[in-house]
This record gives sequence, structure tokens and C-alpha cells, in this order.
Amino acid sequence: MTNEHNEHLNTNDMPQFPESYWWDSITLPSFPKLTEHREAEVVVVGGGITGVTTAYLLAKAGLKVVLVEAGRLLHGTTGHTTAKITAQHDLIYDELIHTFGQEKAQLYYKANADALHFIKRMIEDHKIECDFHEQDAYIYTNSDTYTTKLEKELAAYEKLGIHGDLVEQIALPIPIKSALVMHKQAQFHPLKYLKKLVELFVQLGGTIYENTTVETVEKGEQPEVVLRDGHKITCKHVVSCSHFPCYDGMRFYFTRLYANRSYVIGVKSEKRYLGGMYISAEDPKRSVRSATSANGDNLLLIGGESHKTGQGICMIKHYEALQAFAQQTFGIEEFAYRWSAQDLVTLDNVPYIGHLSSSTPNIYVATGYRKWGMSTGTAAALLLRDMITRKENAYEELYTPARFHLVPDVKTFVVQNADVAKHLIGGKLEMVSKKPESLSNDEGAAVSVNGKRAGAYRDKKGNLHLVDTTCTHLGCEVEWNEGERSWDCPCHGSRFSYDGDVLEGPATEPLKKIEQS
Repeated sequence: MTNEHNEHLNTNDMPQFPESYWWDSITLPSFPKLTEHREAEVVVVGGGITGVTTAYLLAKAGLKVVLVEAGRLLHGTTGHTTAKITAQHDLIYDELIHTFGQEKAQLYYKANADALHFIKRMIEDHKIECDFHEQDAYIYTNSDTYTTKLEKELAAYEKLGIHGDLVEQIALPIPIKSALVMHKQAQFHPLKYLKKLVELFVQLGGTIYENTTVETVEKGEQPEVVLRDGHKITCKHVVSCSHFPCYDGMRFYFTRLYANRSYVIGVKSEKRYLGGMYISAEDPKRSVRSATSANGDNLLLIGGESHKTGQGICMIKHYEALQAFAQQTFGIEEFAYRWSAQDLVTLDNVPYIGHLSSSTPNIYVATGYRKWGMSTGTAAALLLRDMITRKENAYEELYTPARFHLVPDVKTFVVQNADVAKHLIGGKLEMVSKKPESLSNDEGAAVSVNGKRAGAYRDKKGNLHLVDTTCTHLGCEVEWNEGERSWDCPCHGSRFSYDGDVLEGPATEPLKKIEQS
């Protein structure tokens, strides 16, 4: 990022660095790193909403559970969500009926409705103060094409028994042609809610380790979770809730998932907000909901601008687009927060939840939530609990990772992996002429070092950080993410810090550091 661009940000009052509102408004306990061999009945890998909820449910069922997180608990996608708890996952039900049939489409709705009811019941039973509010959820459009799609989606609602309506007016001060409402959905503060589940888990005898990275899993009747430093946890069941599976088992999940980034800003608005949760039907997506700041002020959380990780325009421009929408629609009194999140999407838009493969009946995976992690992550935890405790669950077949549908799976597989090939080849052929010495403070770019492509970032103090831009997963060339100061892979969504440390999988090894001769 150039100094000129920094000045541009400051004059527009955009926060210079990304910061999640959820993390700024709460303090969570910290946990030690695992430094010895351990044994457990279940190891849960990943400390987001799925991992924490799964660990809590299994501990409540009487199992000895260890939860390990590579970084800080709840610092991943769960800490960077818009935190809508809803079964209205954009335009999905008409598609599900055509792909899966009416029975499974209905199960998809019921699984997410059950998740909402579970969260609500937990909040009531344990008196959790987490800003939980029931809200109607709306998909709105100002397009004739999408008006027709909303009508088809309403017809799907009616077939599935979903309580919804088409309306011609919403509480947002923007013109619309139509909106589809799903009644009695909800929003909350996810970290306040999950902080209580963490406390309950520990009270039940559960153990949590942070800064504990899983290298692989050695399968067998007694699987061993192998950590990066060589320590192992021997157990009966392993549950991967780590976004990309912590162990692939030669199932090539990176070819069956693709990574999307999206953006959120938090602003104090000049206009009064009249309630509801909203998302636009057409692109670019615009998601809107309210929140309450730490000092009691009203905030609007405005999200959208989705794109494949490592691809597209300068990342900071996505924030600027959301800022322009907020200013035009509501007026900005204060620009308080900005952050982004990474989400994984499956070939058929339904998450993979269940046995990693038929040959690993005691290793489980939960991934591919398509930006709807609050309800789906909770539904996943309920399903995983039942599978491990051998309790029948109606949703097991719907979510099984073993499924494959000729359409749309083949088409999506071909399109996504053709895109991977394009970026793999394009990155290798790119000519880079920029030199590290030309970078200003707080600027990053692909540069030429010793005649080869490299990644350079000069920090605010003027120190230069040089890395090899070849992704350690499958060899694509990473791109500089100006908005987050990271190196992002356009092929499978791996992300690295400016120093090369892994931020997101499927890569497990850091980028190589380069010494300038």
C-alpha cells in the first residue's frame, strides 16, 4: 500500500487496519499450547463455532474431549462473521429441490431451523447475554430477473412448509421491486455466546489448547493426531472443524471446495435503522444488520463484495465500495470497523459434514458452509455429536461428504479446476519488473529478486520482508492482498502472513523466506 493510498484512507476515515467488531467488544480467556503427548476419547480440531459446540456437546455426553486450535480460539471465520442465525441462505431452496429433491431440501431447512432453536434454547437455559434478537430475514432485489427468481424461491418455500412472503417494501431506504422474507430468524453476538460454551465445556472436564497446529492424522482404530512439533494425541475419534480439513486422507478436498473472501464494515449511521436482516439477491452482494457497540451505540454491519480468494481487484476497493453504499444509503457518522472473512463452498452448495471417507469411520469433517456458518456450524455439531455417540440423525445422508451429483458437481468441478489451471500457468508466466527497493513503507508487491519472482513487504518501520511466492500447497503463485497485508493463493485459497506464516489452509507449510544478495 502506498503512502498516497494511506492518505486516501485517512481522509475518508476508514480504519487503517482490519479489526473485527466482535473481537473489539469482548475479552476471551487464553489457553496454553500442548507440549506433551496426550490421550482422549475425542480430539476436536478447530476452535470456531463448530469446534466449540461439538466439543461442548460431546463433553456433555460424557466423553473425554480435547479441543486444539492452531491460533487463538474463535479468531477465524467465526470471529469475522456477520452473525446472522438463519435458514435463509440466499436463494437456495428452489436449487436444492431440483438437485436433491423435495425431501432433502426440506431436511436442509429443518437442520438449520433446528440449529436456530438450539442456540435460542442454550441462551435461555444458561441466561447468556449475547445480544440475541429475533429478526425477519429478507432477500431483496431491484431487478426483474431476480424478481422472477424470488417468485420461484417463494414457491419452493411453500412446497417445503417454510413461513415466508413476498413483499414490495422493506425498512431499508433503498428502492426495491420485490423482497422475500423468512420470518422469525435471529442475530446475536457470536463470541459472547461461544464464550459461555467454552466455559461450560471446561466445567465439564474438557481441555483446550491454543497455538497447537495439527500436522496430520495417523489413521487406525486408535487414531493419532500428530502436531507440528511432533507431539501426538491418541484418541478414538478425530473431528476436523478447521475450515479446510486438517487431514485430507487422499480425498482431495481441495478439488471439491473453493475459497471465497467477503468483507464487512461497521458504521454508526446518520439515519435510524428500523430492524430486519437483509441481503441483496443480485451481485454485488449487500448484507445489512444492526449491532450494539461496546459503549451502547447503534452500529450497522454492512457486508458483501464476495470474490475468489487471491483474485480480482485491489482488496481495499471492496471496503471502499461498501463504504460508498453505506454513505449513500444511511449516511456515515463514524466508520468504526472493517474486516474480512474466508468461506469455503462445495461443488453442490451443501456442506460436507460426516465421515471423512468410508475407510476412516472414526475421522470426521465439517466444512463448506458457504458463508452461513452460524446455523450450519451448529447443525454440524449436533450431527457430529449424534454420529460419534451412535445416535440416529436424519441429516446424515444429506450432508455426507461421500455424495456426488452428476449435475451440478461435474460442471462445478470442471469450472473451478480449470480456473486453478489458468492461475497456475498464468502465475508462472507473469513478468515482474518491480524491485524491493522501490517499495514505500507499509507497501507490498510481487517483485524481482535475483532474477526470480518474490513477494516483498516493507513494514511501517521500513524493514523489508521477502518470501518465495510459490504456494507450498501445489505450487501456484500467491498474490498480495493489500487490504489484509497477506499473501493469498488464487488456486485453492491458502493464505500467508507477510512473513510467510500459514493463515489459511489447505497449505500447511509456510512460504520460504528469501535472502536478498
